Amino acid sequence: MAFEVVPAGIEEATAGEPEAVARDNAARKARAVAGEAGAGPGAVVLGVDTVVALGERVLPKPADAAQARRWLETLSDRVHRVVGGLCAIDEGGEHSAVAVTEVAFRPLSAADLDWYLGTGEWRDRAGGYAIQGRGAALVAGIRGDYLNVVGLPVPALLGLLPDLLA
Repeated sequence: MAFEVVPAGIEEATAGEPEAVARDNAARKARAVAGEAGAGPGAVVLGVDTVVALGERVLPKPADAAQARRWLETLSDRVHRVVGGLCAIDEGGEHSAVAVTEVAFRPLSAADLDWYLGTGEWRDRAGGYAIQGRGAALVAGIRGDYLNVVGLPVPALLGLLPDLLA
């Protein structure tokens, strides 16, 4: 099966109940790509979105290093949720799922924050970190699907599209 990555070019919502925000962003991405000329008959379009939430507050991609610092200070020594929204559109219609992983950050010192912000890895990352990179040093532990935190909850994806393994 051939895959193609197509940026959806939509503005991501950042306000609202985190699970709904992730699900709706994923659906809007999938619909935008499915509506383009390249998504023809037999195509399966997958939209995915990742939201970092502390309680009901969504921490979107930081606009700059100062906002990234605020996000990371907020997450320091706390447990937050990473919510992955998926939407698959195929000839059978539109199917969606949400995966949730709890991530615990260790207490972060000013030196920790300076180091991580200096890596630049926080850019274009929900919540201002990337667990699959240097951001792993910020994390004390997780409960749930690691791949959801990275950005693609594979078990949820296979629930939507079980034939991917065929």
